[in-house]
Amino acid sequence: MNAGDTTWVLVSAALVLFMTPGLALFYGGMVRAKNVLSVMMQAFVCMGLVTVLWAVGGFSLAFGRDAGGGLIGNLGLAGLAHMGRALPGFHGLAVPPLAVMVFQMMFAVITAALISGGTVDRIRFIPFVLFIALWLLLVYVPLAHWVFSPTGWLAHRGVLDFAGGTVVEINSGFSTLAVVLVLGRRRGWPGEAMTPHSVPLTLLGAGILWFGWFGFNAGSALAADQVAVHAFVNTQLAAAAGLLGWLTFERVKEHYPTTLGAASGAVAGMVAITPCAGFVSAMPALLIGVAAGVLCAAAVRLKFRLRYDDSLDVLGVHGVGGLVGMVLLGLFATRSVNPAGANGLLEGGGLHLVGLEGLAAVVAAAFSFGMTWLIAKAIDRLLGLRVSPEEEARGLDLVHHAESAYSLGGGGRFTG
Repeated sequence: MNAGDTTWVLVSAALVLFMTPGLALFYGGMVRAKNVLSVMMQAFVCMGLVTVLWAVGGFSLAFGRDAGGGLIGNLGLAGLAHMGRALPGFHGLAVPPLAVMVFQMMFAVITAALISGGTVDRIRFIPFVLFIALWLLLVYVPLAHWVFSPTGWLAHRGVLDFAGGTVVEINSGFSTLAVVLVLGRRRGWPGEAMTPHSVPLTLLGAGILWFGWFGFNAGSALAADQVAVHAFVNTQLAAAAGLLGWLTFERVKEHYPTTLGAASGAVAGMVAITPCAGFVSAMPALLIGVAAGVLCAAAVRLKFRLRYDDSLDVLGVHGVGGLVGMVLLGLFATRSVNPAGANGLLEGGGLHLVGLEGLAAVVAAAFSFGMTWLIAKAIDRLLGLRVSPEEEARGLDLVHHAESAYSLGGGGRFTG
């Protein structure tokens, strides 16, 4: 065990966990006041539920010894058993397997929480909890095995994804699209204005996400080494470029660069650099960030034309941003940054890596959408996913949690 590497991975795990409360603030500020605690509660319940499921069996299915065909791991590590042994396929790892487990746990937590951004204002709490449990085991875990585990079939083919362009970003985006299509649109959308109730709250959340993303990306090196440094720097560059790209799009198309656009652009840049962070150099990171800022800003506006109600633009930012990152990784990857990677098209590597990254992106989008739609449809028929019109009008904070964020007494529980 290398003490410095282990310390960095544990600190990174803490940073990634901190992103989920940041996401709660980011989402909470963008909804109407009557639903702010509801969306925050969904993020926080993911922290508890996913942690338990990951420890009991999720980690083993994602990173355990392959059960056949690179599709899923076995249950040899269930209940965190045998964690003193080397993880299958992780050769030369200088950190304890338990550190990898907890680091990857935080990835699973925030990916599940991301989906809540599409379903706000109208999803019932208990069915949401059941949905997340099934989604984690049937969607997230297989994708994590395919891409993150060295024995997974996509990883074995040579797909590069440094920190989750497929497993986290494309997965959350297209899973959200599936569940919102089952839920249907919010009543009154898009004709009724549903403006954010607290943009400052959203900006605070965006700042926490930006801070935590250094652990998300640089921690994925699983070592305190030169690759981690590249990932750290690239994360900052892409976030800054994404922010500027989004604001430029707004200024040109709509004449007003907005603070919400600045926050969303920074997130879009970090989403796109996530698969690339430890494989590309600095100037391509800037290009990836600005491309994501512009393309994601355009993508979020398509929902009004296509009439799907992804409330807080999880598909437009995370799904599209993940696709942008995976495609551009095929162009800009270079072994000069990471000898364990590959050279992309513009680095003399030909079209091979472009094809692999495209394959992984398409597989992740299709699998996450299809499986999530089936899960959501089954729960909707069994329990009903959506609140009643009266409950939707009243607000989910009172209906599901008997609380209000902004009561006259300063918040807290309602009785009677």
